[in-house]
Amino acid sequence: MSAAPEARLPDALVAPGEEEFDRSLRPRTLAEFVGQAQVKEQLGIFLEAARRRGEPCEHVLLAGPPGLGKTSLAGIIAAEMGSTMRVMSGPAVDRKADMAAILTALEPQDVLFIDEIHRLNRAIEELLYPAMEDGCIDIVIGQGPGAHSLRLELKPFTLVGATTRTGLLTTPLRDRFGITHRLDYYAPDEIEHIVHRSARLLAVHVDDRGCTEIARRSRGTPRVANRILRRVRDFAQVRHSGDITHAVAMEALGLFEVDGAGLERIDRAILEAIAARFSGGPVGLSTLAVAIGEEPDTIEDVYEPYLLQLGLLQRTPRGRVVTPAGYAHLGLPAPDRDPRLF
Repeated sequence: MSAAPEARLPDALVAPGEEEFDRSLRPRTLAEFVGQAQVKEQLGIFLEAARRRGEPCEHVLLAGPPGLGKTSLAGIIAAEMGSTMRVMSGPAVDRKADMAAILTALEPQDVLFIDEIHRLNRAIEELLYPAMEDGCIDIVIGQGPGAHSLRLELKPFTLVGATTRTGLLTTPLRDRFGITHRLDYYAPDEIEHIVHRSARLLAVHVDDRGCTEIARRSRGTPRVANRILRRVRDFAQVRHSGDITHAVAMEALGLFEVDGAGLERIDRAILEAIAARFSGGPVGLSTLAVAIGEEPDTIEDVYEPYLLQLGLLQRTPRGRVVTPAGYAHLGLPAPDRDPRLF
């Protein structure tokens, strides 16, 4: 049996060179975790009950857009249970032997965190079914008439899966999670709280108006807020005294092309492409992706949710359409269109 891949943070989670920053800003306990009040309350009850029984927590599925704290919650589950978290990415393991090695290496009450769990291949997924339900895995040894099955008992563990695409999970896998939570975008005051906390950890002073401006443009997403804060901090240290005031934040955000609604260059490119090149739409996702030079999955998973949330973009059976609010944001007059066409 080959060695298990080394546990690591998912590649898409952090930019190169910023892994330590990202880790340092993560909350360590449920009490430190800001936002998602109902998720926190329910999870706190489940974890306390598991501790009192001396059992691992039930398997947990965390769903929602990128950057809302799924990995942080997985780490908190492990910390609250006094156990170790092993991290892997769904697409990273494609051999049953590797997955078996990972599972058999887990210690009692360890947390196995699988990011992008919807991208597991079918063979790996089927290996997880008995592991999650019965605490064992079946390994076939040999080939042909001489092949036989060997059942390996696993130590009690908790599987935490994270996904941005719940609909892509198969029903058998989804049903084996005892706890399922969906994380929503954060309120502006919650993002401000996160920005103030992160600023303290980064030893940078940010005034209230500067914090509000950063939070307002953070798309309701803590990861985006922390990324913007780090970039504004760099700007303040190079161009100014190091403190982040409202004026410094406004100047930095203008330089970094983050507008008042939190839209960045690619967001505006999507709207402008549909409005200018395709007469406002409808336009298919693959066509739009080619037009702006981006991958369809990236547009659908990363950029579209926020544009849809703001009401700047609309999905129709025939494709994407810029709304009147989208035209207003671009400073363009909205054309008269028959809604029956869409």
